[in-house]
Amino acid sequence: MGVGLPKTVTTLNSGHSMPLLGMGTAAFPVEPQDLVESAILSAIELGYTHFDTASIYQTEPVLGRAIRQALDRGLIASRDHIFITTKLWCGHADRNLVVPALRESLQALGLDYVDLYLIHFPAKFESLEKGFGVRSEDLVPLDMKGTWQGMEECVRLGLAKSIGVSNFTSKKLSQILSFATIPPAVNQVEMHPLWQQWKLRDFCAEKGIHVSAYSPLGGKNAPWGSNAVFDNEELKQIAEAKGKTLAQICLRWAYEQGVSFLPKSYNMERLKENMEIFDWELSKDELKKMRALPQSRIFKEKT
Repeated sequence: MGVGLPKTVTTLNSGHSMPLLGMGTAAFPVEPQDLVESAILSAIELGYTHFDTASIYQTEPVLGRAIRQALDRGLIASRDHIFITTKLWCGHADRNLVVPALRESLQALGLDYVDLYLIHFPAKFESLEKGFGVRSEDLVPLDMKGTWQGMEECVRLGLAKSIGVSNFTSKKLSQILSFATIPPAVNQVEMHPLWQQWKLRDFCAEKGIHVSAYSPLGGKNAPWGSNAVFDNEELKQIAEAKGKTLAQICLRWAYEQGVSFLPKSYNMERLKENMEIFDWELSKDELKKMRALPQSRIFKEKT
């Protein structure tokens, strides 16, 4: 990396590199496949190399098609130039189901391996059916140790380069660390200026676990999100004074926190704007104002 160039990748505890800016692909209801494929190809043309999916998102097949198109068109030189994250759904959180679940995802993606495989939630559902409409009676005890052993097997089989978790607290991470032979490389969690995750980030830094931010803009227009971030007057003022969009302020803030971030947009102009955050900085005063923002979690899972 040349002198003066911004750092746009991080090295995980697995030794593998991960781009800090990724494109999220979660949308409910599911967007038309041709729209998603076109947006992913546009993102690749702009220079995106990190794409985040999950079996529950139903975007694995279309992401795989877009990657193959990008390879055919010479937009990327090889599969190794793209970083793909997917996730284990709760119904498959079982020692004997993890590897088959990843093989199913790989088949959908049309890939031999993923760069990062995450346990989507610290929960186990009795049903293998995929969906967020889960009742409390569908929850069964999670065998954390057995499930993590299944994740480690994915690495040993060469199906995943790195493994990690999503939506895990410090306490649940401690559980995994107590028996893991391969520690989690990443904890992907809700994080944005209105939910800054200070304690969790401190814990993860101490343990060498990279934090990745989903809904870094507060999940606007998503069923689990809200407009609270975009409606925040303090953030609006900072954006106006800086001559930047509010989204750019939020993403630059995430970048300056040392985390990776996964904004979801299928709009070409916004995809471009989301990349234009690496050649300027937030001032100490702006960071201080953002640090003082009232904190409130947006995503309220039932696990």
